[in-house]
Amino acid sequence: MGVSNKNTQDNVQPKGNKKPLQVLHISKKDTQKIDNEQTNSREEIKKEDIVIKPQIIKNDSAKKIEDNNENTKDLDISQQNLTQQDLNRPLNFSEQKTDFQLERTVDEFDFDESAFLEALNANEPIGATGETISGKVIAIESDGLYVDIGGKAPGYMPKKECGLGVITNFKEKFSIGLEMEVLVIKEQNADGMVTVSARALILRQSWEKVSSSAKNGELINVLINGFNRGGLTCDVDGLRGFIPRSQLEDGQDYQSFVGKTLKVAFLEVNPESRKLVLSEKKASLVSKLTSLELGQLIEGEVLAVKPYGFFIDLGGASGLLHQSSLTNGSIRSLREVFREGEMIKALISEIDLEKGRIGLNTALLENSAGELIIDKQKVMQEATERAQKTKALFDKKEQDK
Repeated sequence: MGVSNKNTQDNVQPKGNKKPLQVLHISKKDTQKIDNEQTNSREEIKKEDIVIKPQIIKNDSAKKIEDNNENTKDLDISQQNLTQQDLNRPLNFSEQKTDFQLERTVDEFDFDESAFLEALNANEPIGATGETISGKVIAIESDGLYVDIGGKAPGYMPKKECGLGVITNFKEKFSIGLEMEVLVIKEQNADGMVTVSARALILRQSWEKVSSSAKNGELINVLINGFNRGGLTCDVDGLRGFIPRSQLEDGQDYQSFVGKTLKVAFLEVNPESRKLVLSEKKASLVSKLTSLELGQLIEGEVLAVKPYGFFIDLGGASGLLHQSSLTNGSIRSLREVFREGEMIKALISEIDLEKGRIGLNTALLENSAGELIIDKQKVMQEATERAQKTKALFDKKEQDK
């Protein structure tokens, strides 16, 4: 029943078979032709770039730069015209007629050293703490006064710093124009004003005075103005002095000394701690020391034997005979020479009024080293004659001081 069609069978393609590729054959001549066309197109693009290149607009600054470059080229050309001989010739600046003058113009940024130093001196603060300044009273207030001390601002002195003790007639004691010396106790504030004191200056001068007196071993008379459990109090040139009970000749009824005058010596003087200690006993000792002199032969009793020497009673005062001043020989024990309670003779070799100390010497009485150990009795018997020989040594020592 079916009708077979051969043509139909011939048109049917087997499954899986693809149409064969068509190969395009290009000859060598065609390849060269294509390369030439690409080269020509590149050259045309370059030409178009050159034609389309934008034009540069020059401003004034650019023109100045070009002019300078041209001048430089002209200079290079002129240098090229120099001969080799000219190049080898050394330069002689003296031949040049051009005069160079250096001018310095002064502007507001220049530094003037002299003016700077003057400005510093004008604004230098006057009155460092602890400095003594002379001034003049220029104003008086109820709570203090103002003193012209030569600074950009006056010094202020509170009423309590105007003097020692309580000042009742304040405005009568200080008048305008009164010249006085003051001590700066506080440096200047923001307004340039310093705080000054007459009281502090008086106290400083008092400490300097008592320190000098103590060093020289001076004795002073003081008025007893009070007492406490430890001793008596007094006034010494505005300073508060203290006399311990142990430094009184009679400390039993020490309260009875109030209102009386005592002669005392300086036992301790310390301005930093404001400590001023006096002694009546030391005054008695110093009084005896002032009657003594170097090289004097004295006689006394051995009070005590210490590892470093002997203490000798000189009738109210004690002297130290140190082991180094005992003999020129060598000893094993100090008790080989003197014992407690023994009467001896010795030379005064040192007098220290400030410390109330007397130094003694027996080695200078020996005619040979160790004689005091060998024949002590002979040395003591001839002590007066031997002391005359050593007097010249002490006289020379006094002259060398």
